[in-house]
Amino acid sequence: MTQSDVLRDVALAEFAKAGFLGTSLQRIADAAGVSKSAVLYHFDSKEALLEAAIGPAVDRLGALTDTYLRAGPTAEASERFLVGFIDLLLEHRRAVHLFVNQSAALADVPAIARATRLVRELAGFSTSNASSTEQRLRFGMALGGAAYTLGTADDFGVDLPPMDEMRAALRVILTELLATTAAATEVR
Repeated sequence: MTQSDVLRDVALAEFAKAGFLGTSLQRIADAAGVSKSAVLYHFDSKEALLEAAIGPAVDRLGALTDTYLRAGPTAEASERFLVGFIDLLLEHRRAVHLFVNQSAALADVPAIARATRLVRELAGFSTSNASSTEQRLRFGMALGGAAYTLGTADDFGVDLPPMDEMRAALRVILTELLATTAAATEVR
């Protein structure tokens, strides 16, 4: 792991603890055991460090969303999206935490603005293809609830099970929530 990788990981942890606005470059340097100048050697600013830290998660969400939107609202596309979304949540919990809990305060930060745009595109697509208020709410609550639960586990001292167990449980739960919506819509 390179020093840049370590700094990104430490920054995400510190941003999650104290918030982006409440975390200084000095705090990140201290937590990483390096000087502030070492942080600035790798990243021009705190915003650049944030971009580097959450950028991979936002890029992945962008790719997932783009593929899903292009495929249309098919069962296969929805399943592929759901599996990819679960993996994104599990692999990028801290980035998700930052976005879920601090996006309103950081709306002007480019990486957050990009993530917000993607979430709005996804929400717009799901809303336009949902046949009922219940279906729209289930979709939002399923994905948003999973993101919040995983993103805030550290805040509440929740020890998460191993990744494979979490992945399997999330797939079952989210599939059931979303399938229940589709079945309820068909019955009506």
